Amino acid sequence: MGPVALLTVVVLAVFVGFEVVSKVTSKLHTPLMSGANAIHGIILVGAIIVAGRASDPWVLGIALLAVVLATVNLVGGFVVTDRMLEMFSAHKRAGTPARTGAGTAGGIAGDGRSGNGSSGGGAGEGR
Repeated sequence: MGPVALLTVVVLAVFVGFEVVSKVTSKLHTPLMSGANAIHGIILVGAIIVAGRASDPWVLGIALLAVVLATVNLVGGFVVTDRMLEMFSAHKRAGTPARTGAGTAGGIAGDGRSGNGSSGGGAGEGR
């Protein structure tokens, strides 16, 4: 394959990948990222194997670059997955303080009862 054909394949792969990922619902992004992290782990192992067997300095340089890029991609994927899971668990945590806040609001409502007592005094003033 010539360089123009390879560039065409890469450009088409980018467009198809963007369209496929943009159609995924938000509920499936975390499992999708977990699967992608597994694939990136396999890519990292392959890059390490190629770097270990490289005899030409150019091949070794490209293989080491592949190891670095695959590592960055793998770690970044885990960071993004962790942040996504944190967003889902934040909703559960937000529900708990809201209930605690409602208990505090009940305390404020108790203070409102004192205000009702003052209103009763106000009614007494009307006598």
